[in-house]
Amino acid sequence: DVLINDDNPTTAFETMASAPALLANAARRSMAQVMRSSSRPAIAATHSKMTFGSARLMSTYYTPAHEYCKVEGNVATVGITDFAQAALGDIVFVDLPEPGDEFDAKDSFGSVESVKAASDVYAPVGGKVLEANEALTDEPGLVNSSAEEDAWFIKLEVADEGELGELMDEAQYKEHCEKEAH
Repeated sequence: DVLINDDNPTTAFETMASAPALLANAARRSMAQVMRSSSRPAIAATHSKMTFGSARLMSTYYTPAHEYCKVEGNVATVGITDFAQAALGDIVFVDLPEPGDEFDAKDSFGSVESVKAASDVYAPVGGKVLEANEALTDEPGLVNSSAEEDAWFIKLEVADEGELGELMDEAQYKEHCEKEAH
């Protein structure tokens, strides 16, 4: 609905000229709402790897060693999976690299220690560390309560997107974990 306000000098032409922009914004908002909607997981999953020009929506990949890699644009958020934290038990220490450090795919970039064991953590893809999750220094147990959300280890600038093709998607990783559990 177009409201006419005699105090506003906007012409009908200006109002009509902005209509395509309004429709484009509404369509963009609608797509974002579909992607966030938990009531439509099938639709969100279908679009999780959709691309719009050069902007990629977030995609998640996994390694056989139980690291995850959530990629948005050319930035990968890396940590250990819920499966890994459950196998390790109560996490008591996390060792992380410094921003600016560079790693090749499959290089050890840090370690995690629990009451049961210590384990190296490997870079799923090569790149430069942009940020390390300093919250884990003071609260390593966060890995146990929120391994794949708040307890990410590093944010890595992806050097070669081609390396992502060597990683597992969610279905492949689930199958990998089921095989490993038996």
